[in-house]
Amino acid sequence: MAIDLRLQLTTNLEFKMLNNFWYACEFSHAVTHQPKQIVLWQQTIVLYRNTTGQVVALKDRCPHRGAALSLGKVEGDCLRCPYHGWKFQSDGTCNEIPANPPGVAIHPQAGVQSYPVEEKYGFIWLFWGDLPPDERPSIPSLPEFPDSSYRAVTVELEFQAHYSRVLESPIDTVHSTFVHVNTFGSGDSNNPQFLNQGKLVWKDWGASLISILQEAPPKGMYWRYIGNKKRSEIKLDCSFYLPNLVWDKVEFKFKSFSCIAHVPLNERTTLVKLICFRNFLTHPWFDRLFHKLSLQVLQEDRLVVESQHPQAVPDDINAELHAAGDALSIAYRQLRQKCLALEYKSEAIATQIPDVAGYRN
Repeated sequence: MAIDLRLQLTTNLEFKMLNNFWYACEFSHAVTHQPKQIVLWQQTIVLYRNTTGQVVALKDRCPHRGAALSLGKVEGDCLRCPYHGWKFQSDGTCNEIPANPPGVAIHPQAGVQSYPVEEKYGFIWLFWGDLPPDERPSIPSLPEFPDSSYRAVTVELEFQAHYSRVLESPIDTVHSTFVHVNTFGSGDSNNPQFLNQGKLVWKDWGASLISILQEAPPKGMYWRYIGNKKRSEIKLDCSFYLPNLVWDKVEFKFKSFSCIAHVPLNERTTLVKLICFRNFLTHPWFDRLFHKLSLQVLQEDRLVVESQHPQAVPDDINAELHAAGDALSIAYRQLRQKCLALEYKSEAIATQIPDVAGYRN
């Protein structure tokens, strides 16, 4: 698998970040014709929809006096600053300064930075970098993305932790019966079972791993409805995609999917945005129950993740011990470190990353 690794190595305070990637940064439904501020890598960005419904992303700071453009208003396809009324087009060009007398040209530096933006899989994706369109890595392909027959709920929760640690939690299948003892892992809380893991599969900018778990049915009303009374086989298909997406599929009597964006606000804060799809109990009345459950699961993860030290995933793969169930998190660490180290060199990822099995013992 040959991948053109044209990445920049950027140091931001205490952590390294990946440039020239698409970051899932906000739910699609959260962006309307009203300006909305988001934060990515300590930078504030304003999002809004133009007259055709397309999303526009601009730096959320007026070049005149530094006011937040997200406090302004959308006029047609443009955004007007709330302070002195400067108006900006969707490409960031300033096309009106009310205080200028007629005939006075607008200074060429009066514009604001714009960002490439796409909308896919229920998220707004923002390209962070400077590669031209034909050289950018693509947004991950999720061929099994659920259709309209699935019911979805969205949940978000802020973690006081580095995004690399937060991202590892949902791709770690072993922790469920310990961390999630009060939710979906409650069935085996007194008798945790080992996973039967399949072969790790490398993907463009990511990897996936299928695990089979023999698990007792979790406790709770809807688990009794959807599960079996006896121990059953559960298929877990977990994937990660650089820089910040996790895609999980769970198959048992029914199916559920989780699409999770880990939005790095700064070196110590990550905003997790989760879309959970289900093909069971699809009546809207059950949405509040699954929202509550999903939030509780994230809160269980947060308690443990915020306690981890060091706060970020170590640069050295061997700085922490590994076990048989760590294959996918090891793959994440390997690929992330390789991308950070290669900068703009063109390499073949598959031939450079060591065999994950070598770290299992």
